[in-house]
Amino acid sequence: MNTILEEIKTIEAEKRLDKPRANALEHEAIYIIREVAAQFERPVLLFSGGKDSITLVRLAQKAFWPAKIPFPLLHIDTGHNFPETIAFRDRLVEELGVELIVRKVQDSIDQGKVVEETGKYASRNILQTTTLLDAIEELKFDACIGGARRDEEKARAKERIFSVRDDFGQWDEKNQRPELFDMLNGQIEHGQNVRVFPISNWTELDVWSYIQKENIEIPSIYFAHRRKTFLRDGLIWSAEDDVVFRAEDEAVEERTVRFRTVGDMSCTAAVESTADTIDKVVAEIRSSKISERGARIDDKRSEAAMEKRKQQGYF
Repeated sequence: MNTILEEIKTIEAEKRLDKPRANALEHEAIYIIREVAAQFERPVLLFSGGKDSITLVRLAQKAFWPAKIPFPLLHIDTGHNFPETIAFRDRLVEELGVELIVRKVQDSIDQGKVVEETGKYASRNILQTTTLLDAIEELKFDACIGGARRDEEKARAKERIFSVRDDFGQWDEKNQRPELFDMLNGQIEHGQNVRVFPISNWTELDVWSYIQKENIEIPSIYFAHRRKTFLRDGLIWSAEDDVVFRAEDEAVEERTVRFRTVGDMSCTAAVESTADTIDKVVAEIRSSKISERGARIDDKRSEAAMEKRKQQGYF
């Protein structure tokens, strides 16, 4: 009997010590997602197959359980995604029974709406904006839920949770609505839409800790593995496909790496790591002094690269 009582006390103590911050963040995110469902007619969840959008899916599951997620997932496919991410995406939506809408950057290129970059730092990442805005217009989405977080980048740090975009899909950083006392105003004019960021107040460590706590499955490239790579500008690039430009003098070498963020292969570098489990990844993130977006070359094109993309309609 004493053993059982001791076990109960231990469980209760663990509950009390179960990271109040994590619980508060989860509750806030679920509240935001429910507000989206209540205030908008045609919401959609922007899904990339990365850890942040996977976390959003889990939060949406919890928000509406035991019902299914009441809105579709939208993936803007650059055509240069990591194969592991696409395989995971397809398996996840099949398991959950949710609707997946895919719109392809290649179609925007073929239609002459955007011009593909060439050269050493060519990437399709910036081209996603046109494809996304076309999808919003075509499908009449009035709220797009995304996994952006304020700790990622300074432009994202100053964006509201309900971020209103004009009828051109553009963001005006100087004309944002106040969000006092967690009151979220979803009233918009005809033609406007809102980008919603339920995990805006989370950090990278918060996301990983939540994945650890919830035992959420994520793509294998987030864990350490052997991969053919090459070095450029102090960053490690994948050499296992022909998407990433590689000069003749950039030698290929097999390294043990993982990816901290998942984006277009042509602009997402890896990091050397031996973290092959969730626990090891969490420990690695705790000790890291470099932002996860330090491995995203598209953010380094200029001091205000992200802000300019957001002004044009980016996630």
